[in-house]
Amino acid sequence: MKQRVLSGMRPTGKLHLGNFSGALENWKRLQETYECFFFVADWHALSTDYAKTSDLRENVHLMLVDWLAAGLDPRKSTIFIQSYVPEHAELHILLSMITPIPWLERVPTYKEQQQELKDKDLSTYGFLGYPLLQSADILVYKADYVPVGIDQLPHLELTREIARRFNHLYKPVFPEPQPLMTEFPKIPGTDGRKMSKSYSNAIYLSDTREVVWEKLRTMVTDPKRIKRSDPGDPEICPVYGLHRVYSPQDIIKQVDVGCRTAGIGCIECKQWLNTALTEKLEPIWERRSRYLNDFSLVKGIAEAGAKRAREAASSVLAEVRAAIGL
Repeated sequence: MKQRVLSGMRPTGKLHLGNFSGALENWKRLQETYECFFFVADWHALSTDYAKTSDLRENVHLMLVDWLAAGLDPRKSTIFIQSYVPEHAELHILLSMITPIPWLERVPTYKEQQQELKDKDLSTYGFLGYPLLQSADILVYKADYVPVGIDQLPHLELTREIARRFNHLYKPVFPEPQPLMTEFPKIPGTDGRKMSKSYSNAIYLSDTREVVWEKLRTMVTDPKRIKRSDPGDPEICPVYGLHRVYSPQDIIKQVDVGCRTAGIGCIECKQWLNTALTEKLEPIWERRSRYLNDFSLVKGIAEAGAKRAREAASSVLAEVRAAIGL
């Protein structure tokens, strides 16, 4: 049997190149080797945005569309919506009975997000307990691996601690999930900062060819390169940062040399990037148009995925209930 991988994503809006290169391309590769469970974490979205849910359903749908457009295959992966599988919530409740509160308070993102999101009231159990819900998401499938970046390791270590505590208190049920370390490329936004929806500097998978080119055309470059004849430094240019992710090696070399010697202008550099990026996005646009216009198809994929997920999760829950004595 294939080893099992579990990962999810909060539906906070349209997906951009950072999401694609930082997660979806990796998920697409993993589905060829592992038994993969990928879920839209709509309950997790409520942990910080419980007061504003008017866009939640649309965001869930658009996220599924973007996943399918990016190449996730429902024939190879179990793709579903978290709230369609109540076993996540049941295991979360049972694990909350044995999890010490200080374990949750020491998760690094707990205090960090409270500082970053001062405009929101995060003094709720849902926010304190969301790392435990993440643990339930993982353990309810006995996932062998979770793809993570280094900043997410504390969350996974909490899951491993909870698995050990449960196994010690009752009987061995849960394996300790291992990190599948993933080096996420840093995708610069159009203003040079990290690409993010909150910075309004993102190129979205849903953008048209015309919109992508307009964003690239007006993208910031080396601020010291004022005139066409001025040599530049590609290492501080966000356009070059995108080239290194999406362009072939020969173009990257030409851009590097051409920028430093003023052999090429910024517009020419951006045109080369536009060609490479369009080649990458064209199959995504083609698949996206198909799924975007067929709501019932996407809904059916999510429901079929939830059915498979419930079958796997209910088997684990039966073991958990028996171990506890319920």
